[in-house]
Amino acid sequence: MPSRDDFFNLYRHGFARVAVATPRVRIGDPRHNADATLELMQQAARDKALLAVFPELGLSAYTCDDLFHQRTLIDAAENALAQLLARTRNLPLAALVGLPVAVDGRLYNCAALLCRGRLVGVVPKTYLPNYREFYEARQFTPGDSSPRSAIALAGQDAAFGTNLLFRLAEMPAFVLHVEICEDLWVPAPPSSFAALAGASVIGNLSASNIIVGKEGYRHQLVANQSARCLAAYLYSAAGIGESTTDLAWDGHAIIYENGTLLAESQRFAAAPQLALADVDLDRLLADRMRQNTFAEGARRHPAEVARFRSVEFSLPLPRGRLPLERRIGRFPYVPGDAASRDLRCEEVYRIQVQGLVTRMQATGTRKLVIGVSGGLDSTQALLVCARALDELKLPRRNILAYTMPGFATTSRTRNQAWQLMRAVGASAEEIDIRPSCMQMLKDIGHPYARGRKVYDVSFENVQAGERTSHLFRLANLHGGFVVGTGDLSELALGWCTYGVGDQMSHYNVNASVPKTLIQYLVGWVAESDEFSADVKRALKRVLDTEISPELVPGKQSTEAIIGPYELQDFNLYYTLRFGYAPAKVAFLAWNAWKGEYRLREIRKWLGVFLKRFFQMSQYKRSAMPNAPKVGSGGSLSPRGDWRAPADGNASAWLADLARVPTQD
Repeated sequence: MPSRDDFFNLYRHGFARVAVATPRVRIGDPRHNADATLELMQQAARDKALLAVFPELGLSAYTCDDLFHQRTLIDAAENALAQLLARTRNLPLAALVGLPVAVDGRLYNCAALLCRGRLVGVVPKTYLPNYREFYEARQFTPGDSSPRSAIALAGQDAAFGTNLLFRLAEMPAFVLHVEICEDLWVPAPPSSFAALAGASVIGNLSASNIIVGKEGYRHQLVANQSARCLAAYLYSAAGIGESTTDLAWDGHAIIYENGTLLAESQRFAAAPQLALADVDLDRLLADRMRQNTFAEGARRHPAEVARFRSVEFSLPLPRGRLPLERRIGRFPYVPGDAASRDLRCEEVYRIQVQGLVTRMQATGTRKLVIGVSGGLDSTQALLVCARALDELKLPRRNILAYTMPGFATTSRTRNQAWQLMRAVGASAEEIDIRPSCMQMLKDIGHPYARGRKVYDVSFENVQAGERTSHLFRLANLHGGFVVGTGDLSELALGWCTYGVGDQMSHYNVNASVPKTLIQYLVGWVAESDEFSADVKRALKRVLDTEISPELVPGKQSTEAIIGPYELQDFNLYYTLRFGYAPAKVAFLAWNAWKGEYRLREIRKWLGVFLKRFFQMSQYKRSAMPNAPKVGSGGSLSPRGDWRAPADGNASAWLADLARVPTQD
């Protein structure tokens, strides 16, 4: 029975800790190299890793040249492997080590997978470089030339071949394929077909030397292959101790996951190194399910896929508390570094503007109608409108901007709305909606119309509906169309008034932009040269204003009702983008938000999100207006990223959430 602490264990949430290692080697000294390998294996085991990948021919050293024709060296490498197997019987780790292996009078450049004293399998190198500084064909034979499927090595029988997939019994999502150095550098790497056959983790034992520019090219190769294969890619290159007769070595070890760098060794280090990363196997499998062309690739290459065979190995997973070493960003929709964040904001802004420009050109519309509250969303939408008219060489006075104070509008937001409308050069007007709202409240017999202080949902939605109704009729009157302002976060939580309300517009420029990114977008525009100093001052005031619908007299905080947007955007991203179970989303949030939110708070607001997202608000999203999609984090358009039944329920998700402890 899992203990409570297992919730805080990365392995219980689809993560696997892996390592790439670069030991100090001695040329032609397998005993020393086995000792150096063992030391790093022990370190990786202490760090609770499942797998460590070592460099190519690491037990002999790569730069032995014609020493590989010496039987003494071949036997010494095999003996070193036998000693390594004997000394790791109780070590909770699998490792890939490189050595020369003689089979049937041929010599192969091999990777051996060993785990707790067992030689699980041996994989020979397929592609042997024989150009420039490398002449491997002088000593070795291509791995796919051998008819054997098993060999005897180091006193054990083991699977042999280039077509092996190693499956971890305790973690079915962990499927390992092995290739060696040049195998990655060819037009069709073996790992491409291995991934189509099910490999989720690819280990590469390499002896790549270093010349100017090669480090960057390695990054590109590994990043792109991990992305194409939707896999984790572990690459470990030879380093200190290799011969520098004609070459130099930087000991470059890197770990990528679907195109993202997770860990990297220090190049040219004087000491042995171990780089660790926590790979998200759930994420890889989720991406493969969604990207249907991945499965189509397997269908189109049946012969290549069918040649792979599985070998199972066993390794009990670490138990107890084991937090992630992987950094989980608090704002998944917003890049962490300033330079990338600025680029993201500019790109999103341009996409919004381009979407609106195209819609205006398609409809022949020359005027835009927008409600401006003085809050974040309408501010960003107003900026997009202004820029769109600039692109079309139309005067900004063609923006018909209206602020429509209701029963709880504060002087601060009203003044901000006026300041913004004037500063951008829009045609600005104010319509007091209170008389028409009061008339409707009287018509429907609401207690507020009789002097009672009843501030229920009807009271709030009468105001939201009146604003939208005015905007649509103004659009009819002036020959324009209504630009929506509601954002992705509000749509996810159903925090919008359906139909005749802020859910509806002719075109919504913010519909796939989450609240946390809207905040950065407004801040980015405030710091850019897009608008005048007056606009910049107004934008900074907007950013300092608490988020509120201002529909009920007194202080009304949106986040006190539906939860902090920073948490709810986090929940939305991992639920929508990857389909993670609530317990995993909570685990990620706990790792990301330590020091800011306790687990009980994360659990509470995730429960609010799940109920509102899966059960209460899909009918609003099923009828949402057109809007440009801005990012791979997804949108909620029923015509694109998210199609769901409007009468669903959240029971299964809430049941999974119940597995989350209430205490850290």
